[in-house]
Amino acid sequence: MEQQLDLRDIHLPPPVGWWPPAPGWYLAPLLVIVLVLLLWIVWRRLIRNPLRKALLRELAAIESSEVLEPAEKIGRVSVLLRRACLTLYPRQEVAGLTGQNWLERLDSVLGGRHFRDGPGRCLIDGPYRPGGAAQLDDLFALCRTWARKLPRPRHHSL
Repeated sequence: MEQQLDLRDIHLPPPVGWWPPAPGWYLAPLLVIVLVLLLWIVWRRLIRNPLRKALLRELAAIESSEVLEPAEKIGRVSVLLRRACLTLYPRQEVAGLTGQNWLERLDSVLGGRHFRDGPGRCLIDGPYRPGGAAQLDDLFALCRTWARKLPRPRHHSL
C-alpha cells in the first residue's frame, strides 16, 4: 500500500528588481563626489599656479628680512613684481613700462587703483626716498592680494 504524496513543483523566488538599489549603490555617488572634491583641492594647491606660490614665498622672504632697509625692500618688491609680469605677459607689453603706466599695469590685475593711488604708489619713488617704513606693511599686503589674483602663467619661470 503505497501512498502517493501530494507534492508541488519547485517554486523559484521572483527575479530581483533593479529598484530599490542595494545599499552600496547609495555610497557610490557619494564616493565619486568626494573623489572629485579631493582632486580639485589637489589641483588648486599643488598644480594650479606655481608662480603664485613662488611669488608669495619671495615676498615673505623680503618682508621678513632684517638686513634690508625699507628702501631696499621696496626696490626688491618692484623687481619681483616686474619679473612676475614678464612671466605672465608678453615682454613687449611690460618690459618698457615705467611710472604711472607701470602702476596701471599692476592695477589691471586687481581692477582698482590700489597701486596708482594707494600704497603701491611707493614703488615709483620709494626706493629713492629715505624712510618709507610706514608704507611697507600696506605695500606687502597689497602685493599679496595682487599675487593671489594673478592668472595662471603660460610657462613657469620666476
